[in-house]
Amino acid sequence: MGNIGIHAQQEQRCIGHAGHKTFSARTGTVFSRLRTSAETVGLVVTWLAPGCPGQAMVAAFGFDERPRADCWARSGRQGQTAHAYLVEQPRELGQVQADELRVKNQGGIVWMAMAMMGQTRLWRGGEVSPQRDMPRMRRLIERVRRCAMPGPLWCCTEGLCPSLRAMRETLREPVHTGTGGRARRRSWRHVLLAQVVKRYERRRVVDTERRMVAGPPARVETRRRRSQGDGVINTASMERLHATLRERLAPLARRCRALARQTQTLHEGMCVVGTVSNFCTPHESLHAGQKTTPAMAAGITDHGWTLQERLAFPVPLPRWVPPKQRGRPSRAFQRLIERWCS
Repeated sequence: MGNIGIHAQQEQRCIGHAGHKTFSARTGTVFSRLRTSAETVGLVVTWLAPGCPGQAMVAAFGFDERPRADCWARSGRQGQTAHAYLVEQPRELGQVQADELRVKNQGGIVWMAMAMMGQTRLWRGGEVSPQRDMPRMRRLIERVRRCAMPGPLWCCTEGLCPSLRAMRETLREPVHTGTGGRARRRSWRHVLLAQVVKRYERRRVVDTERRMVAGPPARVETRRRRSQGDGVINTASMERLHATLRERLAPLARRCRALARQTQTLHEGMCVVGTVSNFCTPHESLHAGQKTTPAMAAGITDHGWTLQERLAFPVPLPRWVPPKQRGRPSRAFQRLIERWCS
């Protein structure tokens, strides 16, 4: 960009002409403030992302366990910020599928709720929480809201009641009337809600009920045919993503001994697998005969990324927000606000 120049080419440092501050060229990537070489980090994440056991890497390459875990955690945190910058932008979603996973860890049971765009198979984010409650679903639907434009939207969820309530309370916008007081919030128009309720007996699905919660049945059927084709209301794309997560994250596999110690570990692993699925993994169901990733189908990128590109993507820093102060701000503070917030 015009306000960033090269300060030291050998040390890979840049300079901002506006603030006359220098910074590393790797700022915002996985390799920022890391002494380990980029080749080693890329090798570790390349093997771990498809589901290679960590102990196998330790035995094969002689890596220490703690640097390997640190590379995985760094890639998860950077993937979360890159996802928020690239994916969580307002656009027409069409259909959204939401579901959850029951995961065992050393402290008990945690719940992993996720959402994705049905037509492009784009993973929209997820939340991990020990409680299966309303705040968790509100945080998930708030992520969906940041990705969606107010307009026609079809949401298909599992049979949990808080998910429908969270959608009704989150997918709203304020109505400004020009009078004082808090603005009244109005629900988005043309929001269609459907549910897939499964009944279990002895840990097996014996019956499936499909409900149309909100919206005319004819409109729901039209939306379903546009996004899923022939068939019935389902969350098949979300279930397919669950299978990918169980394949690539050992703590999510059923009847295994690989239990996660912390909830943050599950969240970081979910972000790695989700972003790799969005930007690096081509899906045959999108375009037959063409290697198309969900990010390409959604118009976010024009090519499939390599894992090294995903790790080296520089996430820009957020805009500076001036702190709230009581009283009239000084002239120096006003000039600072005009300089960085205009």
